[in-house]
Amino acid sequence: MGRAWLLLVLLAFAGSAFAQTRRPARKPAPPPPPALKNEAPEMSCPTPLGVGVKTKTAFCDVMTGRDPAGGVLIKLPPHRGPVTLTFDLHNRHMYSEEQVKARRGYARYTATIGVLTMDNTLISRAVVQNEFRTAADLVDRVGGGAGGGVKAVAPTGSEAITITIPEAEDEVSVLGEKLTVERLDGAATYTQPGRPIADISHVMIEYRPGPPPKTTKKGK
Repeated sequence: MGRAWLLLVLLAFAGSAFAQTRRPARKPAPPPPPALKNEAPEMSCPTPLGVGVKTKTAFCDVMTGRDPAGGVLIKLPPHRGPVTLTFDLHNRHMYSEEQVKARRGYARYTATIGVLTMDNTLISRAVVQNEFRTAADLVDRVGGGAGGGVKAVAPTGSEAITITIPEAEDEVSVLGEKLTVERLDGAATYTQPGRPIADISHVMIEYRPGPPPKTTKKGK
């Protein structure tokens, strides 16, 4: 009787050990996603305004237009998920010391721009609005003027813009839409293509790196 009981215990133990060995192996944990990168993108600025003499910031004119190929082009590196595009948006002012001294230099600017895909799909709009009264309202003066001085046109006002770009895009365009200017002698709105209506600076992107695009081998 004791031997039979001992045999049953051994068989039960062996069956339990066999069942344990039959358990499926755990799958290895997936690797963590790549860390987010924040960097200045490759950018094509068709009409640069210039570099600020104090801040050393590069300002790029945003032109009105309807063709994304003619805008400020921002290329996106291979990425996973959406890309966050940030930049500072400024109005443009034609500075006149004489008008300021005569207290005739007041202007209120409202510029509207768009960020578009290369097939002309609007991703988002951005607006900057500010008032100019004196030179203290300028962001900076820009070098490259006549005789080595500063240009008459200068950025004024600053709006921090953040736009989320869909994952499928590898390039976007920044185009001007319209500009409204209110002065002491009246107001006007400009929408005709080819006119600089705003400036951008400090363009940056934040993204999660992805694999490079696949290339197909050409047959012989």
